[in-house]
Amino acid sequence: MILFDFECEQGHVNEKLVSRETKEIDCPHCEKVAKRVIPAVRCSLDPISGHFPGATDKWVRSREQKMELERKVAE
Repeated sequence: MILFDFECEQGHVNEKLVSRETKEIDCPHCEKVAKRVIPAVRCSLDPISGHFPGATDKWVRSREQKMELERKVAE
């Protein structure tokens, strides 16, 4: 059993534990056929590793701003 997202033609999105072979279920909201959908992938780049220069630069700028703010508050 695997958790999949299903969406019906009226836009209701539901999660359900089903077997890999299941492609459609009945929508619990409107009783219409809901088809299995692939949700968007959520990812974030690791800024500290240095493998992603843009993310690293953004992290460095953000950290410098936070440290500057902390210095001002401490004074």
